[in-house]
Amino acid sequence: MEGLADDVLREILTRIPGYDHAVTEFARVSGSVLPRRAFTRLSPELNNGSRTSSGTPVRVQLLGSDPECMADNAAQLVRCNPSGVDLNFGCPAPTVNRHRGGAALLDEPELLYRIACAVRKAVPSHIPFTAKMRLGVTDTGKALDCGRALADGGVVELVVHARTKTDGYRPPAHWEWVGRIADVVAVPVVANGEVWSEADYARCRAVSGATHVMLGRGAVADPFLAQRIRSGAPADRDVEWATLAPLLVEFWARVQDKVQPRHAPGRLKQWLNLLRRNFPGAEALYQQVRPLGDVAVINALLASHGLPVAPHTT
Repeated sequence: MEGLADDVLREILTRIPGYDHAVTEFARVSGSVLPRRAFTRLSPELNNGSRTSSGTPVRVQLLGSDPECMADNAAQLVRCNPSGVDLNFGCPAPTVNRHRGGAALLDEPELLYRIACAVRKAVPSHIPFTAKMRLGVTDTGKALDCGRALADGGVVELVVHARTKTDGYRPPAHWEWVGRIADVVAVPVVANGEVWSEADYARCRAVSGATHVMLGRGAVADPFLAQRIRSGAPADRDVEWATLAPLLVEFWARVQDKVQPRHAPGRLKQWLNLLRRNFPGAEALYQQVRPLGDVAVINALLASHGLPVAPHTT
């Protein structure tokens, strides 16, 4: 989710009810203690009780391979009073893995244990301490050992993305492995991976045996998915799009505040590209925005659709 579920999108998505909490992109820990501003830049919610404006708690994620340095950074983060501290052993990105971060560490369960133990000592018991992992690097041979290592190391909840690092995001997700890991640990295990719809959610729970499911790209592509899962109501795409369209405009305004103009169109296209899986209005807008690279031209296009972009003020 790096480069996708940042504070801008978290703020917009959590305006729609249904989410228990959100998790930041990772703070990369490498050889030094990050200053407070690094954490508040990653998670501006820390300045608001570690919650989005709608009240959704936001946990801050750390990524690194050195137990002592991870613990020192966790101690620094704790001073910011986060809603939770999460460890990332799930990122499959080659640029991250080459520097011994994310899912690349899943061949070393003993290192996962040492990292978890060190960070556990730095995080007081009233702050949830959690971790996310995949099933392994190239295979599932050490999946159970990794789950045990993190649970024995002190995490109070474990999210399992049900694919290996080399699987990336290619379907299918192997949800049965979530249940196998849950059978050998004494902490709650949350299923994750390839949940795009209510039907996927139901199958994921049935196959994994998990009570809880974490939504990733599925929530970005269908921001109402969590709400419908909770309510049991069928999708009404026309009503949902009418609700989403002004939020999309606010997202675009916030993106322009955050990034340089040459980068802003890419963020809008990225979200529309996922939304068009479910919303015909997003498909039509995506096709028109796709060739554009000028912020002013995109603003004019949105205004022509009855979606004027007002400047965002923090």
